Amino acid sequence: MKKFNIRKVLDGLTAVSSPSPSPQLGAKENELIPETLQSEHFQICKTVRHGFPYQPSSMAFDPVQKILAIGTQSGALRLFGRPGVECYCQHESGAAVIQLQFLINEGALVSALADDSIHLWNLRQKRPAVLHSLKFNKERITFCHLPFQSKWLYIGSERGNIHIVNVESFTLSGYTIMWNKAIELSSKAHPGPVVHISDNPMDEGKLIIGFESGIVVLWDLKSKRADYRYTYDEAIHSVAWHHEGKQFICSHSDGTLTIWNIKSPAKPAQTITPHGKQPKDGKKPEPCKPILKVEYKTTRAGDPFMIFSGGLSYDTVGRRPCLTVMHGKSTAVLEMDYPIVDFLTLCETPYPNDFQEPYAVVVLLEKDLVVIDLAQNGYPIFENPYPMMIHESPVTCCEYLADCPVDLIPALYSVGSRQKRQGYSKKEWPISGGNWGLGTQSYPEIIITGHADGSVKFWDASAIMLQVLYKLKTAKVFEKARCKEEKPNTEIVDEDPFAIQLMSWCPESRMLCVAGVSAHVIIYRFSKQEITTEVLLEVRLQYELNDLESPEGGGDQTPAPPTPSTSPSPQTAAPQTHTSTSSNSSDGIRDNIPCLKVRSSPLKQSPGYQVELVVQLVWVSGEPPQQISSLAINSSYGLVVFGNSNGLAVVDYLQKTVLLNLGIMELYGSNDPYQRQLRSPRKSRQPSGGLIFMFLFLSTGLCDINEGSATSEDRCKSPTSGKTPLRFAETQMDNSFSRSRSSSVTSIDKEAREAVTSFYFCETYNRKTDGGLTPSLWVGTSLGTVLAISLNMPPAGEQRLLQPVIVSPCGTLVRLKGSILRMAFLDSTGSLLPSAFEPWYEPNAPANGEERDKVRKRRPVSVSPSTSQELNENQYAVVCSEKQAKVISLPSQTCVFKHNITETSFVLRADVVQMNAGICLACFCANGHIMTLSLPGLRPLLDVNYLPLTDMRIARTFCFTNLGQALYLTSPTEIQRITYSQEVCENLQEMLGELFTPVETPEAPNRGFFKGLFGGGAQSLDREELFGESGAGKAPRSLAQHIPGPGGIEGMKGAASGIVGDLARARIALDERGQKLSEVEERTAAMMASADTFSKHAHEMMLKCKDKKWYQF
Repeated sequence: MKKFNIRKVLDGLTAVSSPSPSPQLGAKENELIPETLQSEHFQICKTVRHGFPYQPSSMAFDPVQKILAIGTQSGALRLFGRPGVECYCQHESGAAVIQLQFLINEGALVSALADDSIHLWNLRQKRPAVLHSLKFNKERITFCHLPFQSKWLYIGSERGNIHIVNVESFTLSGYTIMWNKAIELSSKAHPGPVVHISDNPMDEGKLIIGFESGIVVLWDLKSKRADYRYTYDEAIHSVAWHHEGKQFICSHSDGTLTIWNIKSPAKPAQTITPHGKQPKDGKKPEPCKPILKVEYKTTRAGDPFMIFSGGLSYDTVGRRPCLTVMHGKSTAVLEMDYPIVDFLTLCETPYPNDFQEPYAVVVLLEKDLVVIDLAQNGYPIFENPYPMMIHESPVTCCEYLADCPVDLIPALYSVGSRQKRQGYSKKEWPISGGNWGLGTQSYPEIIITGHADGSVKFWDASAIMLQVLYKLKTAKVFEKARCKEEKPNTEIVDEDPFAIQLMSWCPESRMLCVAGVSAHVIIYRFSKQEITTEVLLEVRLQYELNDLESPEGGGDQTPAPPTPSTSPSPQTAAPQTHTSTSSNSSDGIRDNIPCLKVRSSPLKQSPGYQVELVVQLVWVSGEPPQQISSLAINSSYGLVVFGNSNGLAVVDYLQKTVLLNLGIMELYGSNDPYQRQLRSPRKSRQPSGGLIFMFLFLSTGLCDINEGSATSEDRCKSPTSGKTPLRFAETQMDNSFSRSRSSSVTSIDKEAREAVTSFYFCETYNRKTDGGLTPSLWVGTSLGTVLAISLNMPPAGEQRLLQPVIVSPCGTLVRLKGSILRMAFLDSTGSLLPSAFEPWYEPNAPANGEERDKVRKRRPVSVSPSTSQELNENQYAVVCSEKQAKVISLPSQTCVFKHNITETSFVLRADVVQMNAGICLACFCANGHIMTLSLPGLRPLLDVNYLPLTDMRIARTFCFTNLGQALYLTSPTEIQRITYSQEVCENLQEMLGELFTPVETPEAPNRGFFKGLFGGGAQSLDREELFGESGAGKAPRSLAQHIPGPGGIEGMKGAASGIVGDLARARIALDERGQKLSEVEERTAAMMASADTFSKHAHEMMLKCKDKKWYQF
């Protein structure tokens, strides 16, 4: 009897036409499978952003909280604490961040933007938010300065004026320093924009103002006039004080540094050109490049540090950007890999009027963050613990795996830890603020990134952190050209010939397969032992095709049968030794040669991923090979399959055998739906019958005999035969070239482009008449066709290495609109059926060891389907294309569910993912929509317009994984992780780290007895009296517009959620209550004392007046 589900009828979410019962044994297609996932299980939310801030523009550091802030040209803010504590914020306007200022140890940050707005950020919450904004209407902001422990922010403008803002209320003060008042008659021309503002470390009432033209003014805030004016004939870029407040230093556009005594404005006390050549005749040194920034830091025990960027001589063409550290008589020039954006010197004290004691310099480069240790000789750099080198080489593809095997991350870390560079500073990373989150998410996550230089990086992404585990360099397999002249003319890309295009990884067996842009495929096996490998055999797999008509030029051109070379020497297997019907090399046409040359010298392979096999496609008649469009590996079957627009190839990497090499039309057989006919052959052509031309490079390991392992001779022998460690499966092929179903050029081009776009290894029913499950390979094409290939596997164990795998195409199964993107299989209960896999084993185990016995006895592990599968009950195949999704019942091959995902756009990425409450199909569309569909019913559960615009980088790197996680490359240097799970969104607040932690501000420096007696210490200033409304009045309303943030401080406190937030708020409330109680107690005591005093005075008055008469008063 048909099972009836009233809930689905009431929801009206699924419209299913029940197919007629299938005659197949055990089929239960009519039964509705209960689905546990509902819409309320889904919610889109950004979790964390990793990587280097793209296009950085400014930087600030809180020396007490030890937090670093970086602003970017797109208005982004990245905040960094201890490793694992980082935060991303974004200004709504998207304008560039020109300057950042911390309210030191206050949990707040001021940002100044290129659109002349300033913003106050609250950092006392896990997701910082803007409290106040101020938008200037008539002035362009050029510089900001916030003195330590002050609430008054100085803002310099392009017109040369200085305005003052109260950071608590974000209102303008009526106190303004006008440029003409500041310079008076010292200059006839406008002094230019304000490039520097800072107060005297020893006298808060004295303000130094640097103008771009070269004028520096020492302004007295109380008297509202200039005390001194200092003029230099070169433009100023920055100014820095000596901590005693008696000297300051300026950096100039001609590469000079001028040191001035504040009471000697006539000329600088000293002029230095650090990198200028000193003429012998005493003339002025040659001008150098501008010194963009200088810092002047003092120490108690020795000479001060002068640190600056720029200033190199103009004749140093091609020299890298430098940071110069001058300390006493020594000058160190530290070369950087990228241009310097900004730098900051980290000091022991936040007080500007004390010895600074610098210990490190943070250098912000265009594409890197470097921290230099000033305390050690040679100035070594700290090892950066942040995942900032994602872009070390441009990312070309990504894969994301959540809930992977628990032993995988330790295994990758153990081999990756040996790759770390040496020579770093031995001290701890100085940016150490904040606290880690308390999230309960405990499953391991791994991100794999493929790069343009051929490298592959494995990252530990567990618990919203990111740490590099291991780096694999695939380019080591190939010969590298030493110069451009040696570059082979067979490369099909101008740059980055080793770039990774596709990756397929089996986490259980740790087998890895990568495909590159030069039409090459490399198969890797994971080992914990070092081996030396040499390429013992280079083999060409080439099937010659009979021409349909006599080739031009005459002569006997009868092709030879497939003749693989079995020479044991790579030199004798050179391409020119093989006959070919194509044009030979004497005509200058590249033919039968691969794009890259595999190295012939022995290759030392460190523990980690080691080369198992290299496959390359070759040039044909001057035509380059088509790039690989799809790739898959299965460790249980020992097979790798890859395809492109010509066809596909199946390779047995255990027997080093090519099993199948077919064109797409041969897969269709006589059931070609497009009825493509033969076209007239051309002299120069790219055959369509399969991949046709390939090189296979066989790698064989050599062991160290001293370790008691097998000899190299034994290791090099193949289980197939004694001398020939490679065997070919015969593949019958048509003598056909490109075909077309019509005479129109467009249709010819369209069908010539039918490419293989996806693969899936499975145990399923390939035909309607199948009575049991068989190992299979499903193939999806760009025209929406799904075809099946049956795999007849030999018995496991030794027989697997001796008997051939028999491969036979089964024809078309289903068709969809658009290119096929993803395929998966469900059992009869709707549970996901993963592909079979083989557990990992050590491939280089000693010959007599226990591990070697395990290798001999190993068996492929099929992740056994549920008990119902053993009874040969039906399965469901999930197929998703660019336009629609279908669920097919097997073995009847009837479509039970169908959903059109999009009509106006197309799906870029689709994945079948496991959630806590069930499985679903997750899709990302080109129009920016993220959707999830239930399985097997294909009910829409989520549809959010997440990204309004997309580009090829996002399209290339977006990927979903289990448990509601996803990621994409949001910029060339940053990975954005998101979640589409409601459960993760609810727990996110607890998982995030805290930037602000309660820390006591260090004590102010002791003034000393004599300085206190004679007034030589720091002079304080009542800024409230000077800048407040009572003293300075109100600023014009038209000057700037105040914009309240999304909420005040109270609103921000209420925004935090979760147990940690509640506890924190309760703790704060208790602290506040305790403070209020202590205040009440103090006030009560004061009132009691006042009452007692009053009582005494009243008693005295009474005694005084007791004996007086009335007329005596």
